Amino acid sequence: MRCLRVRYTKRGKIRFIGHRDVARIWERTLRKANIPVLYSQGFSPHPRISFGLALPTGFESEAEYVDIYLGEEFFLKDFDPESIQQSIDSALPTGMDALKVGVVSTSEDSLQEVVDACVWEVRVSGISVEEFKKIRNELFSSDSLNIQRERKGKIQVDDVRYQVHSMDIAEEHEDGVTILTELGTKPRVLRPTDLLKRINAELRTVRVLRKEQLTLQGNQRIEPLSIELHPAAPAEVLA
Repeated sequence: MRCLRVRYTKRGKIRFIGHRDVARIWERTLRKANIPVLYSQGFSPHPRISFGLALPTGFESEAEYVDIYLGEEFFLKDFDPESIQQSIDSALPTGMDALKVGVVSTSEDSLQEVVDACVWEVRVSGISVEEFKKIRNELFSSDSLNIQRERKGKIQVDDVRYQVHSMDIAEEHEDGVTILTELGTKPRVLRPTDLLKRINAELRTVRVLRKEQLTLQGNQRIEPLSIELHPAAPAEVLA
């Protein structure tokens, strides 16, 4: 069995909508777009759709993903990915846009399992460029970075240094900087706000945008639609 995988955005005011409400939006969107979603069995059937890593409320994103489970006949008769993408996009609310559509096998790992890292764009204020460069240099010259996080009512101390893959200044501002950072998601997702708070509690985060979700294969960064970001995109990608 195959399913439809959609990459979409979550920007603007809709960033304050929680994960459960996003799921309801997608259910309504697929009905409006006349996408014949398969339903679960049992006393309370529900559409078979699944999402990637949850986006914290208030964060924006250009790289959200949803898997939509469909019957095989959907892919065999007059399958037009461009038309499907347009139908879904027109049914989504303002701030959510369907960017790309792909087909994946349901035998593959789930979206949450396949993502190894996320690329974040973070606007930070209250710090000069020189001060931030110093913080960055100290971070990458250290061998460990412990963060206290709560899980199931207990405080855990995790060394997250190996999850900080990169951090660069993307833009300079009078009152701060915009950084681009790639952070690991395993064994637990490292949020950019948690990282920045740990390395300097005085930093103020103005805006957080998820740019990419990635699967790491050697030196390659591959997005969940199997689009290779650095090498050429494989032929089976539908966009």
